[in-house]
Amino acid sequence: MSETISIEVAYANPDEQLILVVEVPTTATIAEAIKLSHIDEHFPEIDINAPKVGIFGKLTKLDATLNPGDRIEIYRPLIADPKEARKKRAAEGKTMKKGAKALNEETDS
Repeated sequence: MSETISIEVAYANPDEQLILVVEVPTTATIAEAIKLSHIDEHFPEIDINAPKVGIFGKLTKLDATLNPGDRIEIYRPLIADPKEARKKRAAEGKTMKKGAKALNEETDS
């Protein structure tokens, strides 16, 4: 008889989040645990064969083994390119700084 451990599988979309407690064999990988959780029945948009996953917020691979109490987090695809978002914020910040400086000069006069 195979021993099991208790782990959690978590996923969230903008409207709903779900954390499932699952008993898996001690030798289970992240990929196997996700399949055993059947979380894709609740969220059909999850590609259980190629998700980005982490354990407690740390990105990891699907073939990693688990420890008792681990929480597997399945991540959604990014909506925006992080580099483009940073560039946009930086450009807006530069504009705001120039505007703030101009306002300070006006009040100093």
